[in-house]
Amino acid sequence: MTSGRFVDDPKSLPLFAQPAADVDAATPRHVGSVLRMPVAPPQAAKGVDWQVVASLRAKASDQLSQAVAADRGRLDKTGQQELGRAIVLELIDTAMVDRVNAGSASMSAAEQSRLAHAVFDSLFRLGRLQPLVDDDRIENIIITGHDRVLLELIDGSLLEGPAVADSDEDLIDFLVFLASRSEVNARGFSEAQPRLHMRLDGGSRLAAAAWVTPRPSVVIRRHRLMEVRLEDLVDRQTLTPVAASFLSAAVKARRSIVVSGCQGAGKTTLVRALCAEIDPLEAIGTFETEYELHLHELPDRHRIVHPWEARPGSGERGADGRQAGEFTLDEALVDSFRFNLARQIVGEVRGKEIWAMIKAMESGTGSISTTHASDAAAAVRKLVTCAMEAGSHVTQALATSKLAATVDIIVHLDLQTTTGPAGPTRQRRVAEIIALDPGEKETGYATTHVFSPDANGVAAPNVLPDAYRALTVHGFDLSGYLLQQGRTS
Repeated sequence: MTSGRFVDDPKSLPLFAQPAADVDAATPRHVGSVLRMPVAPPQAAKGVDWQVVASLRAKASDQLSQAVAADRGRLDKTGQQELGRAIVLELIDTAMVDRVNAGSASMSAAEQSRLAHAVFDSLFRLGRLQPLVDDDRIENIIITGHDRVLLELIDGSLLEGPAVADSDEDLIDFLVFLASRSEVNARGFSEAQPRLHMRLDGGSRLAAAAWVTPRPSVVIRRHRLMEVRLEDLVDRQTLTPVAASFLSAAVKARRSIVVSGCQGAGKTTLVRALCAEIDPLEAIGTFETEYELHLHELPDRHRIVHPWEARPGSGERGADGRQAGEFTLDEALVDSFRFNLARQIVGEVRGKEIWAMIKAMESGTGSISTTHASDAAAAVRKLVTCAMEAGSHVTQALATSKLAATVDIIVHLDLQTTTGPAGPTRQRRVAEIIALDPGEKETGYATTHVFSPDANGVAAPNVLPDAYRALTVHGFDLSGYLLQQGRTS
């Protein structure tokens, strides 16, 4: 078998072909709120033995690792893939010879090509998950066992998906392999480290858990809106033009902003849109546990971006309690002060990252972060709790005073899913925008609802602090705000 048989585009093969027409032409059947509809044609996996794929992938991985080690790491990613392709083809040639010698029927050229693509995707991409990640209609892939797969589409509907492995054990083995193969930021996944968070090629985010759950659980979140602006979100009815003008002006005036909301509410997308309001020549530093903002991949919009990604340690802990190789967001932030940054953006605050956010906001104006919360006021309480997780030395009063002094605005996103005759639909909306200030003795801070949810749950003008009238200099539509003020019922 020669390399000429290997087609560069896996989607051109039956195994990976997923034309939308095949799905759209199918007749969906509602079962609860889930549409039972095949994502790929039933014949898509025909002719591929996934146990053979797993065996060949393991052999190819070993050979590739030895070759890379012998090359002393000089082989780049493209070179490794070319070498991997050659190894895969050679292994399949050998397997075909063994089949013939054993008296079994050989595979056709098409079957060998499908097998080669499956092994290559398992080695360098996402194997049986790859067609799902390649489907532009899918936003979330939800796995609660190798054969329990739900696909959440961008319109909020849910589809039953195909099995992504032959067994739970095979799925775990692939996740272990996937976590370990990263060139830059390899992550451990084992009984000792039963959780996995990592970014995937193309900007998707993977979270997985095993051994501490009845069956392996995986969620892959695809970020569909990368180059997005506030006006795009206005077009999608996520917020009103007046609210967009307020947020745009707040970013340009270098107000520090926290975006809150539930999981999947669109926080990262809104942060990208807010960042699009930053002058293209401002130097930006991003600090994330896994790259999700991807501002450094938008050079036409942001000319100077220094992205930092945290790295978990591995192996035993040292005398200082840290694992070898660990790199924290706090360390990244300290390093960033030598990079002449105009803005420091901490992607998501789930725990002790809060101190990186506070330091960023104390060190320079105009920082932006996200956090999970049920409403804007709850976001303040959540951030206080996160800060107190740093240790007993952080009192509630200290955490509250730090936040009240550094955070200017909290924008809350609401996610509503409704089920109608055509199935579930989803709407993301900016529901609240509050101004945060140091103040009341009882809480340590004061909040003002600049925008409150109207009868439809959309943020509408409410009370504007005098200090924010100055945002008109940066394009805030004050007259539009005053015209709509108080219409929240």
